[in-house]
Amino acid sequence: MRVRFVSLRHLVLFVLSSPTNLFCQEKHPDSVYTYRTVSSGGTGKFYYGREIAGMIDAAGADWLDRSNRQQQENSDLAVRYMHLKKNDLVADIGAGTGYYSFKIAKHLPEGKVFAVDVQDEFVEIIRSRIRDSGATNIEVVKGGVTTPNLPANSFDFVLMVDVYHELEYPHEMLTAIKKILKPGGKLILMEYRAEDPELRIRPLHKTSEKQIRKELEANGFRMIENGRFLPMQHFFVFEIAQEQK
Repeated sequence: MRVRFVSLRHLVLFVLSSPTNLFCQEKHPDSVYTYRTVSSGGTGKFYYGREIAGMIDAAGADWLDRSNRQQQENSDLAVRYMHLKKNDLVADIGAGTGYYSFKIAKHLPEGKVFAVDVQDEFVEIIRSRIRDSGATNIEVVKGGVTTPNLPANSFDFVLMVDVYHELEYPHEMLTAIKKILKPGGKLILMEYRAEDPELRIRPLHKTSEKQIRKELEANGFRMIENGRFLPMQHFFVFEIAQEQK
């Protein structure tokens, strides 16, 4: 049997050119993102220089429903500042336990809240609470990481409360949100203020106005209100920029 010796150089060239190369660098289809070392509480995935935070799971349900949340965050005031009309349709994306969905539903006797979450555990928690409360104007939707799975041109408001910084695919989700908003519809983002060093929230779960503007404007949104009335959170209201309509 004849043995053929192959130089290391030729072996490397073969491996790099092979279609079954196990050592080739993965090509990410989501090229708007970059990837670096994961930091505490992060994902290692970056969007416009911001590391996307790890997602809170159902183990954090008690935090979302803590008894002093109203006192800390004044969520009732936030709902009032939405200026809801009785027949509005609202998408609460990243609804978690439904804390905001149930508050909003009380203001919509002829409207409806679509409580959207990607995690089965949260979906089941909201369904259980709907059964227990008898609420008839809240619908639970299992969302995806790139889309809320909601109908186009349907919503007066899309709300994300302390959720945007955790979106695995913010670019794709914002594109989907533009599609589901009615003409003149509003996107409301509430985020813990990164500008407040005294706010005892993990850094990746706080977001600055500058960063939010950068990301939302890059995706065709225009800020129309920057409410500074909440004790811990930004209250940003966006609409689709004129050239995008």
